[in-house]
Amino acid sequence: MTVSLAEFEDAAQHVSRHAYHTPLLTSRLLSERTGFDIRLKAEMFQKGGSYKVRGPLNKFRHLSAEQRQRGVICSSAGNHAQGVAFAAGVYKMKAVVVMASNATQSKVDATRAYGAEVVQHGTIWDEANEKAKQLCAERGLTYIHPFDDMQLITGQGTLGLEVFRDFPGVDVAVVPIGGGGLISGVSMALKASNPKIKIIGVESSDGPAMKESVAAGRVITLDKIDCIIDGLRVKRVGDHTFSVVQRFVDDIVTLPDRDIFDAMIWIMSHCKLVVEGAAAAPVAALLHGLIKAPAGSKVVAVLSGGNVNLDQIRNLKWN
Repeated sequence: MTVSLAEFEDAAQHVSRHAYHTPLLTSRLLSERTGFDIRLKAEMFQKGGSYKVRGPLNKFRHLSAEQRQRGVICSSAGNHAQGVAFAAGVYKMKAVVVMASNATQSKVDATRAYGAEVVQHGTIWDEANEKAKQLCAERGLTYIHPFDDMQLITGQGTLGLEVFRDFPGVDVAVVPIGGGGLISGVSMALKASNPKIKIIGVESSDGPAMKESVAAGRVITLDKIDCIIDGLRVKRVGDHTFSVVQRFVDDIVTLPDRDIFDAMIWIMSHCKLVVEGAAAAPVAALLHGLIKAPAGSKVVAVLSGGNVNLDQIRNLKWN
């Protein structure tokens, strides 16, 4: 499936009514260090603290009146939960969010603050997701997948349109990959605007589900995952996202969690921006020389969000 430029523009008209057009920031130090002309897409300034509001804002406008009346449900570790809760509030819909019992309390509180009912179940996302599907059937709610939904992907892709409008000469976009919803939308939107733009995905080498799936030519489920970064910790990517990445993403690079966390600190220290782990992955790839492009190339690194799990940072112990 492919989303047209007209469909992205239509989605952008609706999303922009309730979401911010986030800025592209310069980093002289990062540009000098890499030899590229770099811009940082600062989605940590988005409502809810991440790009995740964009997809639900587009998805919910396509629901029927009956679906809106019944409400929606999702499972999430944090950002998707807040995105769904915020968008449901915009559309005056009931939202139920299932989170693990050990979810970060600040994320639980933020989700409730947007008006959602939070149900806590299990200790990992998979267990929370099974509970969400159970409640979906019991209550007649509409299930909102965290990444593998084309209307959701189209909403996330509005970020790509903003990048192109603000930086039309962009040569390369570097985007983090978890389940693949963000890079799917951004890659299609940018390629629809200019097919010559190169799209580079960044995953944790401690859980490279998309890279291994692309290498295998099919969606695979990782036997184990050592990644501890919420936004990158996915054992199995989506069928839709895999198909899009196969066709529209030029390369996928990987780094261990430690290098990505180091990049978080680098960004905070040198750019004075608070970013979460997944958002730091593109900068980590740039700092480690993994982005191959001619000197002077115009490069955008997508900083996907700023909802830092402070408890996780405090408890990090490197070997």
